[in-house]
Amino acid sequence: MEKVYTVEDYQKGVQVDRRTEVVPGARQALWSLANLIDPLDWAEVFAREAPVELDLGCGDGSFLLEYAGRHPERNFLGVERLMGRLNKIIRKRQRLGLENVKACRIESAYLLKYLLRSGSLQAIHLYFPDPWPKRRHERHRLVQSDFVGSCLKALRPGGGIYLRSDHALYFEQMCQFFDQEPGFAAVQTPEELRELQTDFEKQWRAQGLEIHYAAYAKKEPPAPQPGLSSGQTGNETHI
Repeated sequence: MEKVYTVEDYQKGVQVDRRTEVVPGARQALWSLANLIDPLDWAEVFAREAPVELDLGCGDGSFLLEYAGRHPERNFLGVERLMGRLNKIIRKRQRLGLENVKACRIESAYLLKYLLRSGSLQAIHLYFPDPWPKRRHERHRLVQSDFVGSCLKALRPGGGIYLRSDHALYFEQMCQFFDQEPGFAAVQTPEELRELQTDFEKQWRAQGLEIHYAAYAKKEPPAPQPGLSSGQTGNETHI
């Protein structure tokens, strides 16, 4: 079984599997973290300024690469732990000539919490995260209250997070966490996203499983009231 590298492994110096050396285009596609402290500079990662979308647990990149091909005006970072899947993304990216796609090997929760600047993302895609179906394992689920807070911080106002799951109970729990965050508002999933399926989604649809969708947008900050100076809310008492 292929080894799954963790954040602790990265801290010990494991950054890029040597097998990526034999995959053409690896150095152009795979973003190797310089350290686990400094937030990512998107202009450095992509060598251009453009809105950035994040695909967490992107698998073999079936959704990521097709969506990125439709939107060359945006930058996309796919996050995946398994090197075998990343190698597939690298090969497909080179074949399709998608310069607006990069991949990174790291834990999704760590990346969101520590390595993204505030308001730096246009969108986050989280499709079919591991449901950890046994009750004693629920604490391992990615979507928890702190994850929602990390998403809120990383997204720019008006930016969105898009969710999918075939696991009804986990999907309900994910929605509860996002519904409880006042900085998010529930919105409709765009039709363009609905029609693009991940590799797992195609398998589960073929088995007749129901797919659940949800989307949330980060609320815009309230507009300043006329006549108020910066920092005033209109509720001040003057004495």
